[in-house]
Amino acid sequence: MVDQLDTPVRSRTPAAQKKPRRSPDSTAGLLAKILLLGLTDAFAVYVLMALFMNEKWLILAVAAAVTVLINWIYLRRGGLPAKYLAPGVLFLLVFQVFVVVYSGYVAFTNYGDGHNSTKDDAISSISMSAQKRVPDSPAYQVSVVEKDDVLSLLVTDPDGGVRIGTTGEPLEDVEDAQMGGTGKAVGADGYRTLNFNELLSVQQDITAIKVPLSEDLDDGILQTADGSNAYVFKPVLVYDEAADTFTDTETGVVYADGGEGSYVSDNGERLATGWKVGVGFDNFKTAFTDPDLRGPLVSVILWTFTFALGSVLLCFGLGLFLALTFNHPNLRGKKIYRTIMILPYAFPAFLAGLVWSGMLNQEFGFINEALFGGADIPWLTDPWLAKFSVLLVNTWLGFPYMFLVCTGALQSLPEDVNEAARMDGASAWRIFRSIKLPLLLVSTAPLLISTFAFNFNNFNVIFMLTGGGPRFSDTNMDIGATDLLITLVYKVAFGQGSGRDYGLASALAVIIFIIVAVISAVSFRQTKALEEVNS
Repeated sequence: MVDQLDTPVRSRTPAAQKKPRRSPDSTAGLLAKILLLGLTDAFAVYVLMALFMNEKWLILAVAAAVTVLINWIYLRRGGLPAKYLAPGVLFLLVFQVFVVVYSGYVAFTNYGDGHNSTKDDAISSISMSAQKRVPDSPAYQVSVVEKDDVLSLLVTDPDGGVRIGTTGEPLEDVEDAQMGGTGKAVGADGYRTLNFNELLSVQQDITAIKVPLSEDLDDGILQTADGSNAYVFKPVLVYDEAADTFTDTETGVVYADGGEGSYVSDNGERLATGWKVGVGFDNFKTAFTDPDLRGPLVSVILWTFTFALGSVLLCFGLGLFLALTFNHPNLRGKKIYRTIMILPYAFPAFLAGLVWSGMLNQEFGFINEALFGGADIPWLTDPWLAKFSVLLVNTWLGFPYMFLVCTGALQSLPEDVNEAARMDGASAWRIFRSIKLPLLLVSTAPLLISTFAFNFNNFNVIFMLTGGGPRFSDTNMDIGATDLLITLVYKVAFGQGSGRDYGLASALAVIIFIIVAVISAVSFRQTKALEEVNS
């Protein structure tokens, strides 16, 4: 017995039969990792080469560093949390942080129509666009040819030489061109000649072709109106590289670099095409000092707050009322009623705006015809009625969400607290005001804050229902009584009446971001205090 006790206990599994530890990566997982990394690196190399060719050195350095970091994370042993976090962090940086930072950068530039590229591109564009036909220009016989979906002019010079070129590419000699019976070149190797029907279908594209005669744009360009004969056009504005000025050959007016991304004459006249430069806080200054924008902007900001706050209160109030109504334990058919209540939530917001726009039409809308006996009520053209209509439609779209949230929150409340209050003699209103509502606000307050932020930027309902109108009469800009800041940004950015101004639009977007961020921070602080009170 003692011998048995002194004998060490042996493992039941012989050492030879122990299973070896598996490698952290199986064969299939390793192959999948190699494949995905290979595809990622191939795409990265393509992007890096494109950035290198375009001399985007800063972006090239950042992209290369990110590529190296991704490979290091997934090729090294260990670091499992980083492997899971890396994709999410990368997409967050690209689609959130980068967008915010780039919008902030654009807000401090003059980026927009006529100021969207470099100074060299602006000089080239001015020289190409300010062209006038040379009175004694000979006729150049041309054939329109195509290669890789790019239209070019196959030109037969008056002396019989054959050359080819397209917009931005000077004429080059062509060897072994196919000649027609009239001595006109009709084809070239590698190019397809367009027939008459094809010429008719792309007439606008043909007239837009501007072929430089040489590398020097002052020598003129060839343009054709019919795809058969071309003539020489020379620039009205001649660029002097030494002085960095443009001179109008007809009037003698000189345009010099004004230091703000445009060529300006002595009398303040600017050429339409400029280039992108930094303007500091000028866009923010314009937002609050431009007579056409200052007054309407204040009205838009006040209405944006009113709309966002009113939408939250109306949607939450109606949703909570219906949730309390249909949460009664003795109510029959609750599931059917609840299903009906959430139907507007399944309706696309942009489509709802169009449908309600038709229903609220002043002349033949369903609301006026069926509910008001054919009355002529301007629901969408009167400023105050338009605001009421927008709030009505947004409440119809938004209350189902609050109904669902409040229903779930009510069902999660402890019933014993309500029962104790009833036994103490509390009324139904007292129970709701002192028990149910505070507990509801603890769980729904973050959702109310996010709903406020969403309605602060609720583009669909405004744009599809009223388009921001009715328009203010004291401004030349397309700004109306129901415009929110987000619709105003859209109109400024995409040229609703005054040309596209991405710099000013970005400045307004930064203002929106700051307002929403401050309100959200304060609201979440109050929410935290509310949780501490009810904990």
